[in-house]
Amino acid sequence: MQTETLFAEIVLPLPLPGTFTYRIPVAFSEKVFVGQRVIVQFGRKKIYSGLVYEIHTRVPQFETKYILEFLDQERVVNTLQFSFWKWISDYYMSELGEVMNIALPVAMKLASETKVSIHPDFIPDTETLSDREFLITEALMIQPSLTLTEVSKILSAQNIMPLIKGMIEKQYIVIEEELKERQKPKLENYIRLNEQYKEEGSLKDLFDSLQSRAFKQLEVLMAYISISKFYSAETKEVKKIELQESSKASSSIVASMIKKGIFEVYSKEISRIKSQSKEKNVEDIVFSDAQNTAFEQIEQGLLERNAVLLHGVTGSGKTEIYIRLIQSYIDQNKQVLYLLPEIALSSQIINRLQVYFGEMIGVYHSRFNPQERAEIWNKMLECERKSKPFIILGPRSALFLPYSNLGLVIIDEEHDLSYKQSDLSPRYNARDAAIYLAHLHKAKVLLGSATPSLESYYNARHAKYGFVELKERYGGIQLPEILIADIKKESRRKTMHSHYSSFLLSHIKEALKNNEQVILFQNRRGFSTRLECSNCNWIPTCRSCDVSLIYHKYQNRLKCHYCGYSIKPVDRCPVCGSQEVHMKGFGTEKIEEELSVMLPEARIKRMDLDTTRGKFALGKLISDFESRKIDVLVGTQMVTKGLDFDNVRIVGILNADNMLNFPDFRSYERAFQMMSQVSGRAGRKGKRGKVIIQTFTPWHQAIRDVMENNYISMYQSQILERRNFYYPPFFRLIEIKLKDKDNERLVHAANDLAKSLRELLPGRILGPEYPMIPKIRDYYIKSILIKMERNIKLGEVKGEIRRKIFQFKSTMKYRSVIITLDVDPQ
Repeated sequence: MQTETLFAEIVLPLPLPGTFTYRIPVAFSEKVFVGQRVIVQFGRKKIYSGLVYEIHTRVPQFETKYILEFLDQERVVNTLQFSFWKWISDYYMSELGEVMNIALPVAMKLASETKVSIHPDFIPDTETLSDREFLITEALMIQPSLTLTEVSKILSAQNIMPLIKGMIEKQYIVIEEELKERQKPKLENYIRLNEQYKEEGSLKDLFDSLQSRAFKQLEVLMAYISISKFYSAETKEVKKIELQESSKASSSIVASMIKKGIFEVYSKEISRIKSQSKEKNVEDIVFSDAQNTAFEQIEQGLLERNAVLLHGVTGSGKTEIYIRLIQSYIDQNKQVLYLLPEIALSSQIINRLQVYFGEMIGVYHSRFNPQERAEIWNKMLECERKSKPFIILGPRSALFLPYSNLGLVIIDEEHDLSYKQSDLSPRYNARDAAIYLAHLHKAKVLLGSATPSLESYYNARHAKYGFVELKERYGGIQLPEILIADIKKESRRKTMHSHYSSFLLSHIKEALKNNEQVILFQNRRGFSTRLECSNCNWIPTCRSCDVSLIYHKYQNRLKCHYCGYSIKPVDRCPVCGSQEVHMKGFGTEKIEEELSVMLPEARIKRMDLDTTRGKFALGKLISDFESRKIDVLVGTQMVTKGLDFDNVRIVGILNADNMLNFPDFRSYERAFQMMSQVSGRAGRKGKRGKVIIQTFTPWHQAIRDVMENNYISMYQSQILERRNFYYPPFFRLIEIKLKDKDNERLVHAANDLAKSLRELLPGRILGPEYPMIPKIRDYYIKSILIKMERNIKLGEVKGEIRRKIFQFKSTMKYRSVIITLDVDPQ
């Protein structure tokens, strides 16, 4: 029997330091455990669901509130997850609550701002409702929804969560958004024959009756007999929709048969997670000699080190190696995490993996709704209880699932910028975080890329990682031939057709004539990059951001890609009154329209953020291109990332110079990676492909390196620059951004903070400076960059930096200044 008073440290999904101490009610002393969700009051009126982080008997020096309610009978977060969250919080200089906020699925979080509304199936019945339930439902009959704070006021009570939870379970109310569908399982209707017709005699009478009076119903009954295998030993359940489709009957006919008592309808809960059965065995994969050698080297490398870098050219068969390696860990009853840089890659890879692993694959990403993500989370918890192997495939958010027996982490396209969370805190790099996650689980890591990041390649060259190369394409197919179209030369000769060289157009036409496909890459979406007055050079800009507006022809709007502000295009300059206002530059939308005129017979589609917003839009685009319903695919960097198409012969890079002339120390590396990756989409099966790079600077070394597929040349030139100018991998970077709506106050604040940091880290502070875009969403921005040697005591320095920032924020005149920290900025 518990005699001591127990306290719990609770993590709340808030950007506040530390955990919060609450008292555990005596009645729950034996039922509380770490990783359980609880409901607590925070402040005077707020209610949140939090996680039990620690249970102890240390009596706090302040009055503590009681935990109001326990949401789970079992833990939803394990101790290894908490260790992982703590590392992310410490390394990326964020709060534990911020990590919790991005880690937990939305459907598992609850706050006093959450709204409740009447359940769609609720029938008012004063006899079954308690007084408090009646008050809530009566209020919801008048007002469509109420926040939990408003419910608390109606009842004049603080501890409302047990009542709310009970009303949800009774299906009186639903929680909007987060818990609405989670509390309502996904159901599918099935049909079965009424018991009275299961004897042969009564069924024969029914047949005779329907034959004379209702022939359509007879057809439905015969379809049911066929689908259900009624006369066999192994009968099958029949879905209502399947019966209607098979018999080609309307829903009213089936409904009429249910009303007559011929059929009964019943519901079954089904999973929201789509899966397919296994079709092939991993042993059926036939390796080339190069793949076989690489696989053996990877296995040996993982015995000697915890991580191995696989540098394999595009089309070399890295995915087949991943599949064989996954099988070896599944055979050991281990879990596997397969990370992809973004959702764009998932549909093709999912299909390829499901063929070999069937229902053992789980997919987790942000395009799934909250209920689907919660279902995957719960499936992982079930795997932990049953010690089952499982494969998770997804982008960076998949890191946070409750792994219990992780054996292998595969980081595909490990160089990709999408692995870096850049918008919200914690601003973590999923590649680096995955390596630490594997370390916690004593698991192994395989990093794969045709164009590895300089940091990973440096680690491999210096024996921190194992290193394996795969230098030839599968099946002996040659790497694509890379050709240059000199825009400057063609412009002088007047052979340019809008933004397309005659050289590129002739190759596109030849490919289409041979029923081959084309990919065109332009890393700008929209129709035109700007509207400009030819007389005074006026350009319309965003009212909230220091950027020009991009023209989107489909919507006929000039839009800001940072805040969403938009206006109608103008035909007269508001500054000088000139009507010489023209579109300049080009994006994917303009390419799609112009090529439709130049190549009227071609089926042209584009793949960018505008065309792939829907849940299934991207998958359909990829599927249509695979099945050759699209001839020319125009895309942004989405088309560069690991997609595998059989029939692509020509890849065109329309403006290489935009990538090369970006003001960033990584621009050379990124330009090389992007051009090499998009080049790798050409000629993956059969005939050798061609890549045509349009540029004003054909002599640029990055372009020469891409032409020669010379990663080593790029690496050697860039690693020397990084060493000379104190950049990663030789130095660590921390970027501090200050934001304020008052520019003058921001300037003073940035100067004061930089001065304070220079006292702490002399000679290591750059700035403050305005970034390339100095104002976004009405906030002016200043950046301070900290460069630190790798042998510095990082944990201590970060602690001192945070202390300096805390002191700075305590200054009353700088309270409005927003500060964000980015460790290892990309």
